[in-house]
Amino acid sequence: MDAPTDTPDFEALRAAMVREQLAGRDITDQRVLDAMGRLPRERFVPEAYQAYAYADHPLPIGEGQTISQPYIVAYMLQMLALRGTERVLEVGTGSGYQTALLCMLAAQVISIERIETLSAQAAERLAALGLTNVHLIVGDGWLGAPQYAPYQAITVSAAAARLPKPLLAQLDEGGRMVIPVRERHNQEEQALIYLRRTRCGLRAKKLCGVRFVPLISDQAAADQSN
Repeated sequence: MDAPTDTPDFEALRAAMVREQLAGRDITDQRVLDAMGRLPRERFVPEAYQAYAYADHPLPIGEGQTISQPYIVAYMLQMLALRGTERVLEVGTGSGYQTALLCMLAAQVISIERIETLSAQAAERLAALGLTNVHLIVGDGWLGAPQYAPYQAITVSAAAARLPKPLLAQLDEGGRMVIPVRERHNQEEQALIYLRRTRCGLRAKKLCGVRFVPLISDQAAADQSN
């Protein structure tokens, strides 16, 4: 993929992304649209891919990881229905793009990333943007961060083999969780699952097919082998 030689008009590309890829589909949450219309996505991708920062597909960010397609980011955020008062747990900091959006949409963000270099790079980007309502953790996302629980929203940016019990336990009553899970009958297929904790327990709904990098967890592997 050869990058264009001219410097792109990122502001125009950002506006077109919101208009065509998000509002032009089924993204109706105005807070999500406004946040994605303000946040410079090009700052969260490697320089070689900045010209494609607003393209309608994922992009590599190094370490075998990707920044998700803008629509999927917006869709997951919309399903969380954030109103600005929530404490949110994010599993998979990655580039920090969704982390930054969560900072703009919620009161407090706890974000876990297993790859230390990605977490450090995300920290620099978030600091440069003046986003301070976030705490980054390098660790096993399967375990969550129980020391900050409960969470009113949890989002997972990697596909789990099954629903992580530690994350479910950290979800507050009324809380929402969005997570991609590999299908039992075909581990190559993934579905985005929406969960909500009610007084009567957890309610789950399959939303759509997705494609995420796998959620790698030493603890999950240990649990599976026992």
